[in-house]
Amino acid sequence: MASLAEVMVSVVVVTIVALGGLSYQYHAARHARIARAQITATRTAQLLLEDWKSTGGSSDYNPAALGIGISFAGAVSIGSYDWDTTLGGGAYSTKIDGLPMVVMLGFRDVESDEDAQVKLRQLTIVIQSGEISTETGEFTSASGLVMPVVMTTYTRADASNG
Repeated sequence: MASLAEVMVSVVVVTIVALGGLSYQYHAARHARIARAQITATRTAQLLLEDWKSTGGSSDYNPAALGIGISFAGAVSIGSYDWDTTLGGGAYSTKIDGLPMVVMLGFRDVESDEDAQVKLRQLTIVIQSGEISTETGEFTSASGLVMPVVMTTYTRADASNG
């Protein structure tokens, strides 16, 4: 028959193994949710960037008019980026996989050839987890684990009435 010491040692070993397995399951589920949010944010940024690029980088582009759950959130900045102008003078908000996200679109004209009447415009989209407060109008990050998605492309601003 097993002694009390043997039973206690086996209970401790089983407890440690069980806690390790539960910890792994918790962290795996958490990181899977973060990865899904990153993938969806990246796809959303790519969709917006391609749609905006198709307009020649128009300064009148409005992502809220697409009807995909993006709405104008207000004149707020979610970071310091290398652009001259933000569309709408602020940021837009949306929810991706139940996680609130803030979207900023900015552009700057990087090169111009007056003789050929060609203007090269840099388009940048930033999507970051967080919300914009309705009271203060300030951005609050939802989680430090979800990194912001930043995408940049270039287009001829004169290509489609930009």
